Amino acid sequence: MSERDKGKDESARNRPNPIALQKALKGVDYPATRGALVSAARESGADDEIVDALEAIPEKRYEDPAQVSEAVAHRRE
Repeated sequence: MSERDKGKDESARNRPNPIALQKALKGVDYPATRGALVSAARESGADDEIVDALEAIPEKRYEDPAQVSEAVAHRRE
């Protein structure tokens, strides 16, 4: 495995499971700010990996769960 491939594997491991992410955000009213998403995740009992991932996304209004998932997937690539 090349160093580049190892980096991709490591990056994927640092992302929360998309299904767990959406479960943590169940009931969120969209559009929602990053702060609202973080608060909702904490209130739902999400693990630190999910909360940390949400805290790392850009501050903006997210129109739907798909936008949140995309932002989490592309953070710090």
